[in-house]
Amino acid sequence: MREPPLDGRSDCIRNARALNRERTGDKSVDPITHSERSALAASPAGLPSAWLRSVRRADRLLAIVTEVPAAALVLVEILVLLSGVVSRYVFHRPLGWTDELASMLFLWLAMLGAVIALRRSSHMRMTALLDIASPGIRAFLDLFAVVASGAFLLLILHPAYDFASEEAIVTTPSLDISNAWRAAALPIGIALMCVAAALKLAEATDGKRLAAALGLVTVIGVVLYFISPLFPGLGNFNLLIFFVGIVGLLVLSGVPIAFAFGLATFGYLALSTTKPVNVIVGRMDEGMSHLVLLSVPLFIFLGVVLELSGMAKAMVQFLASLLGHVRGGLSYVLIGGMYLVSGISGSKAADMAAIAPVLFPEMRKRGEKDGEMVALLAATGAQTETIPPSIVLITIGSVTGISIAALFSGGLLPALVLAALLCFVVWWRVRKVDVTHAVRATRKEVGRALLIALPALALPFIIRAAVVEGVATATEVSTIGIAYALIAGLVVYRQLDIRSLWPALVETAALSGAILLIIGTATGMAWALTQSGFSRQLAEAMTRLPGGTTGFLAVSILAFIILGSVLEGIPAIVVFGPLLFPIAKQFGVNDVHYSMVVVLAMGIGLFAPPFGVGYYAACAISRVSPSAGMRPIMGYMLALLVGTIVVAAVPWLSTGFIKGLP
Repeated sequence: MREPPLDGRSDCIRNARALNRERTGDKSVDPITHSERSALAASPAGLPSAWLRSVRRADRLLAIVTEVPAAALVLVEILVLLSGVVSRYVFHRPLGWTDELASMLFLWLAMLGAVIALRRSSHMRMTALLDIASPGIRAFLDLFAVVASGAFLLLILHPAYDFASEEAIVTTPSLDISNAWRAAALPIGIALMCVAAALKLAEATDGKRLAAALGLVTVIGVVLYFISPLFPGLGNFNLLIFFVGIVGLLVLSGVPIAFAFGLATFGYLALSTTKPVNVIVGRMDEGMSHLVLLSVPLFIFLGVVLELSGMAKAMVQFLASLLGHVRGGLSYVLIGGMYLVSGISGSKAADMAAIAPVLFPEMRKRGEKDGEMVALLAATGAQTETIPPSIVLITIGSVTGISIAALFSGGLLPALVLAALLCFVVWWRVRKVDVTHAVRATRKEVGRALLIALPALALPFIIRAAVVEGVATATEVSTIGIAYALIAGLVVYRQLDIRSLWPALVETAALSGAILLIIGTATGMAWALTQSGFSRQLAEAMTRLPGGTTGFLAVSILAFIILGSVLEGIPAIVVFGPLLFPIAKQFGVNDVHYSMVVVLAMGIGLFAPPFGVGYYAACAISRVSPSAGMRPIMGYMLALLVGTIVVAAVPWLSTGFIKGLP
């Protein structure tokens, strides 16, 4: 199982809830994550030595140096973009410098967030093998992951400094300042990550395992260096060695995905080509600097505010009052609730965390089995992958240049098709269930639930209307949602504790840094694949597929189901999107249509056991054993596959709503 930040805000919500529990005296606890278990296992018994006290003091200092400015940057970005919207739309006086300033600050937010994520061991990683390994092997692999990550950081530290120095001669057009102020985020962030990695290694209590991890990384590097004269003669076989073999071994051994991509790309360029390794830093900067990606941290924070304010709970309770009395009523509510919540948060882990605690207790009272509940929860996670503001859709727009407004509009109907098929499976499963004991809500109760939920139900429509009508861009619209949710949480629902927002800001920065660093290193990998000629060869192979457009779409569905289970959505899109979308154009496939097919296919892979991390995230949130849902989920996954094929076969489902968009 990978680390919890599955395209989600589980840590943000957990920390904010912890603060609320402290205020209310609640003694309940949240599940302990893999990272926390590792930290507990590494902590020595008794009082720490003077060395450990010094290390932990330095770690606390690093936390202050990174967390305070990172949280402040999230706030500043919200204010800067919101001021641009208000000035342009309300006062009709556009501020020309807002996007430029937001872009400059964004790279700092991404790098500081990556430092926080490394310090907290919350970078996305595959931990399936670690979870079944013995404690000794697990401890060794955890150290190996830190050493490998540190090695990559040390390798690119000087190239990052050179890159920032070269950017000093560039002057920004609006603010008229040196671009080095922005580019300096790369070497400083990388240096701080080196410090974070060194502090994690300094805390290691088993010297033998630490020496073994350092030795293994050193030996691998030395061996690759001495056999490097062989690589140029292997041609594109090097792609298999570095981008399949080395990436696969690193990812399976628990090295964070971002650093695995970075090490493989650095090794490929340094050992098998004559291209300068400095290009990696430039590609990282390019991948992490798309302004549209600024919506990632902002939508993450929006989702936290919605959950903490009680707005998500209000929507689910309204749906339950409508359908709770019919056969499988709460299952239909689960499907509809995930559709609505996904439309305002964009993050599947937090969506599931918002829905499951509200519905599952009542579903259990009505005799629903744990396995059926968690299977449907995971299936709805896959079903809602295309509902805006999906972070995967935003990523597609950033790497392919497709209109975000078009993607947001195109994702609504495909998700509805999959929802209808899931509802059919639910109907078939519960068609003989006795519901005579179910109590139907009165009209008064339904009306009261609607009144309470109305401000929350309005938000998805406000967000979509703001983008489609040109009030705000896809990057800016999240700030409107944040302002709306804060006002509603404080004035209408009165459940939002302002003190809980600070840890949420810090966790937002950490999760954003983890996501954006993957995008940065994956952009470097995609560039290397393109320069190798692989993209041309892939295009030629795909164009020769039997069946023409139908064959291409069929292969794409199969490929992205596999990629979704291995790489998750964001890295898979960044690496393969620039390669496959031009091929789709050659076949005459509309960009938005192909995006929906790809995202739905990846969603199936992401949430389908035994490899899909989304399924295990659903089990962890529901506190249900993964084995309980293995059999029930198969019917739902079959329905999702049928729905994806229907969406692929009927392009209008993806493109029917995008006509006339600006």
